[in-house]
Amino acid sequence: MGDPTGVGPEVILKALTDRNIRQLCTPVVLGDEAVLEFVSAKCKLQSANCKVINLSNLNPPKLKPGRPDKICAKAMMTYIEEAVCMAMAGDVDAIVTAPISKEAINRAGYKFHGHTEFLAHLTKTKDYAMMLAGSSLKVILLTIHESIKNVPGLLTTEKVFKTIKITDNTFKRYFGLKKPRIAVAALNPHAGEGGLFGGEEKRIILPAIKKARQMGINASDPLPPDTLFYRAVKNKEFDCVICMYHDQGLIPLKLLHFENGVNVTLGLPIIRTSVDHGTAYDIAWKGIANPASMKAAIKMAVEMVGKKRRRNF
Repeated sequence: MGDPTGVGPEVILKALTDRNIRQLCTPVVLGDEAVLEFVSAKCKLQSANCKVINLSNLNPPKLKPGRPDKICAKAMMTYIEEAVCMAMAGDVDAIVTAPISKEAINRAGYKFHGHTEFLAHLTKTKDYAMMLAGSSLKVILLTIHESIKNVPGLLTTEKVFKTIKITDNTFKRYFGLKKPRIAVAALNPHAGEGGLFGGEEKRIILPAIKKARQMGINASDPLPPDTLFYRAVKNKEFDCVICMYHDQGLIPLKLLHFENGVNVTLGLPIIRTSVDHGTAYDIAWKGIANPASMKAAIKMAVEMVGKKRRRNF
């Protein structure tokens, strides 16, 4: 359910009352039943009429939308932990997460930047990556929430190689592609212009690509970002783009899929998708939150489960 005082409860209720969504899967909500009922009444929404596993005992009238406390922070992390346990045990096929507050969980003593790092910790996953996806564009981030000045120093040939490998495995296993076409974005303008604008492409990124190609992975040379996304979206030359830093990938992705983007964690032993937006505290519990991203996240999780099953057979 994510943050009880964010838009998570509302977008869940709106998504699960959509007949098309209910035909795709049997949803189970991990969260707080009282909060869901309170938000449903306050926002004049239909009841989702689905199974709810109650994992916290919050008092909704005393909660303030947009102002989570330590009890709410503990609750949102409890929901994630239980979801991972169920997925690892095979009790559910996939996890779809509503947004949490990074600030709130850190104040409560959880030293994780967000869902991705916490999920990796719970599943004991060492190598993982974040993908933001829509129907037109899918981007994988090599570095995530890092200062721009730190990005060049965080790039290593091994990190680039592992991200390419994780991406290739994911698109084969969960998206049904026999030989995914992976574009790799350069770090510098014009892919460094032969070293004139930077040497990371030749020194760090290209050796990783060559190593991946030796394994049969279809990865491009480091390509200039200013033309790469046109080639990926308009010309459909690539199935996905590996980006060196957060905004390099998120700006084009959100330009195309601001309302219906999906966050997917690659490399985990379980399927996890999520909305591609935050807690939206300014509109929490007002009945105006857009459920498009939640619906898209559910649909993508279902598609990934289907591709995985077909591949296993």
